[in-house]
Amino acid sequence: MKDLVRNDTLRNIAIIAHVDHGKTTLVDGMFKQSGLFREGQEVDDRIMDSMDLERERGITIAAKNCSVHWKGTKINIIDTPGHADFGGEVERSLSMADGAILLVDASEGPLPQTRFVLKKALDRGLNIVVVINKVDRQDARPDEVLNEIYDLFIDLDATEDQLEFPLLYAVGRDGIAMESPDERGENLHILLDLILKEIPGPAHNENEPFQMLVSDLSYSDYLGRLAVGKVHHGRVKANDTLACISEDGKPARLKVTKLQTYEGPKLVPTDSAEPATSSCLPVLRT
Repeated sequence: MKDLVRNDTLRNIAIIAHVDHGKTTLVDGMFKQSGLFREGQEVDDRIMDSMDLERERGITIAAKNCSVHWKGTKINIIDTPGHADFGGEVERSLSMADGAILLVDASEGPLPQTRFVLKKALDRGLNIVVVINKVDRQDARPDEVLNEIYDLFIDLDATEDQLEFPLLYAVGRDGIAMESPDERGENLHILLDLILKEIPGPAHNENEPFQMLVSDLSYSDYLGRLAVGKVHHGRVKANDTLACISEDGKPARLKVTKLQTYEGPKLVPTDSAEPATSSCLPVLRT
């Protein structure tokens, strides 16, 4: 639409991967290399797996949001679950994304949960960046896995443009990415640069009133019920009064008492939220 403009200072991406294909360690590397932590600061591994059960089982259960800053752009990251039992979490998270990283193990290849989530992402028209991870494994077979990924895209009725996906290889545990599995990367900078190049900034209409799609609900002992989602149009500030439109189309009065946005893995207060700034994924009290 001609009235839509894109915000080039912001990216919203989801990470799609089957369980244990390395997405949590990849996000850890993006955190550490983007300058999120000060030099010498002690940082736990598996930053995104904050629930005790997640750390015990080594999988991501609840979809979480976080952000990193790279070359003047804020990258909001939705770290989605990679297990079929939590597929509903994945679908909700995709509604907040403008693109996705498809992360596939260089030995195991694309597995069932990868297929399920990728289909949803392709149907939404999201730009996909493919990363073949763990290429340092002794049983790695990156060329065969790449062919399997192409076969999967074709089987899911991907368009010709979607089949022309950008591709990188990685060793997420070591925080490196490269253009060829025969190279030895030094860091994840090539991946962060590719996100800025291939994933579009969110599109919005500057003349529309405030609109936000609520994708998840949370709770704070201090603030009460929280609505988490993506701002599509307009601007909201604390103490504004909004109308919440439910599935039946009936509006309900809603008061915004506090707004927060993601900085790293944490929520921090913000004065306003709009798609035209780096504020995104606000939290409102309902």
